[in-house]
Amino acid sequence: MAGIYIHIPFCKQACHYCDFHFSTNLSRMEEMVSKINRELILRKNYLKNSAIETVYFGGGTPSLLEKGMIDSILNTIQKHFSCDWKEITLEANPDDLSSENLKGWKDLGIDRLSLGIQSFNQEVLHFYNRAHTAEESRLAIGKAREVGFQKFSMDLIYGYPYPDHSIWESDLQEAIKLDPGHISSYALTVEAKTALGKWEREGKFTEADENFIAEQFEMLQEHTEKSGFIQYEISNFGKPDQFALHNTNYWKGIPYLGVGPSAHSFDGAHRGANPRSNAKYINTLDQDILPFESEILSKEDVLNEYLLTGLRTIWGINFEKIQQEYQLDLLNEKREILEKMNLEGWLIWNGNTLSLSRKGKLLADSIASALFI
Repeated sequence: MAGIYIHIPFCKQACHYCDFHFSTNLSRMEEMVSKINRELILRKNYLKNSAIETVYFGGGTPSLLEKGMIDSILNTIQKHFSCDWKEITLEANPDDLSSENLKGWKDLGIDRLSLGIQSFNQEVLHFYNRAHTAEESRLAIGKAREVGFQKFSMDLIYGYPYPDHSIWESDLQEAIKLDPGHISSYALTVEAKTALGKWEREGKFTEADENFIAEQFEMLQEHTEKSGFIQYEISNFGKPDQFALHNTNYWKGIPYLGVGPSAHSFDGAHRGANPRSNAKYINTLDQDILPFESEILSKEDVLNEYLLTGLRTIWGINFEKIQQEYQLDLLNEKREILEKMNLEGWLIWNGNTLSLSRKGKLLADSIASALFI
């Protein structure tokens, strides 16, 4: 099994926090789709004829694409890859959810929407420079349900620097009330090449402190757990039948192909990335040259990635698997560190499997790096 990620590098406007690759010049969208199709054809053997179970349209803003553009990409995949589709996800912004768009996506076989809500507070949305309104946030899921969509994920951002937690509390209550089935939530972070980064350097903005962010993360855990969500990955909360299959496969180390500018790929032994430049991507493919740069991963690299991603999930890491695949007795190798972590109450043991407690999830990356080889 395998998955395909398609990066659509266009947005109506630049969100003040976003460091992903995108352009607000929409004039080259059709040309970009043509080149994405070309890359798919040129890389049709990358996944060694593995059955494609998941397709994920990310960005950027894939919901800006016309129906025919999405259709052409899906047709290219069907024609050149072995397909056994179990999930096709489209990232969509609330302001793009017209009845025409929703019906069109449904007709194409898209069965899961990842909705960029971020907040239900108009002041916060304005600060983030989001294109949609708070009212459009509230109406998004209802609109999608009306045309027959049953799987939705809702993106929310916590850590907005406000004197108290009242805005985040309200966002969580509104989100839960809408019953999305899945919530992905990330802390507001300041990246250098964003408006927030510029404001911070100019002394016009101060990021919330770690304790404030940790408190909001714990609020997120409490609200979702009470409402029947399972925190199956540090930043992802789903009802039992609504886990994101594409992302779950990624966290489990299953190969995936990424196409489009800045997209990453992994075939089990090699990791690679496309350039973060629309012009370079298009110009390279104009010459039928792949814009892909690859690196061979050492056994240590692959193991460390397994530790980092595995410990972020409810499935954790398995010491028997590590022994068999990497010829390493990690349990004995890191026994002293693990014993200290266990005393702190950060770990959950289930036979040969190790995962993190709620307390440990606050320190997931630090715990994983302490176990790196």
